Amino acid sequence: MTSDFIAVLANPSAGRGRHRGLLPGVLEALGAAGCPVRPLVAGSGPEAEQACHEAVAEGAVAVVAVGGDGTVHRALQSVAGLPVGFGVVPAGTGNDFAHAVGVPHDPLKAAEQIGAALRDQRAHRFDLARTLDANGERRWFCAVLAAGFDALVNERANRMRRPSGPRRYDLAIMLELARLRARDYTVWADGTEHTFAAEIVAVGNCASYGGGMRILPDADPADGLLDLIFAAPLGRLDLTRLKPRLRHGTHVRDPRVTVLRAREIRIHAEGIVSYADGERFGPLPIEVSCVPGAIRLLR
Repeated sequence: MTSDFIAVLANPSAGRGRHRGLLPGVLEALGAAGCPVRPLVAGSGPEAEQACHEAVAEGAVAVVAVGGDGTVHRALQSVAGLPVGFGVVPAGTGNDFAHAVGVPHDPLKAAEQIGAALRDQRAHRFDLARTLDANGERRWFCAVLAAGFDALVNERANRMRRPSGPRRYDLAIMLELARLRARDYTVWADGTEHTFAAEIVAVGNCASYGGGMRILPDADPADGLLDLIFAAPLGRLDLTRLKPRLRHGTHVRDPRVTVLRAREIRIHAEGIVSYADGERFGPLPIEVSCVPGAIRLLR
């Protein structure tokens, strides 16, 4: 196997297929770095992760994710905490991590910058969040971990077979709103215990999730800290009113909303399955730690 190559994980269905014809141009732009470029083949999320891990073991100098936050999430599992370079070509619906770390919106321009950064041996360090669940499994995430209403919506949507596409998520929101209730949480932030009832709870390395919902508007993926948000019980009407304000991050001005910063956070509640970067992480409790400079971003 050839070492010193660029491994490319592409999700052709990202962004609902809008960038399906993008890959040849991305591969050409990455080739400007002077290294062989190797597209990875995977038929599922776990296979994608395995392909990235194998590429790193075989000597990849960089792993490049072409897609949205889900593709980024799969690829970063193989490079977090290692000296291997990481590139993001935003081709998904949300691209929240890419926006947070200054990746160009245009996919081909992003690929050109990755190639130039490799050629010039230039990289920027950014933080990642590392989790530990009740089964002792560790994973990384780059953007936001949801542990409240949005996590419940994701879990319900994943259990539904109909309808297809975005309508399934919309229906899941309506069904979860109908049975909305505040849950009792215990959270430890750098060892300080907080107990409260809430419907919204999230931990962020970056400001937004879900394609630009700025749940933690001041979160900075280069400050060595995680941001934690929770809100006093809102009820259906006030929660519905609060959600549109997430686009601008103005919800944090509500006196019922609390935002804390910490290096290590532990969240416990009954009946909640957490989601991060849109991926299922598993039931609470979960521990989240900020790992400063865990990734070498090429841009």
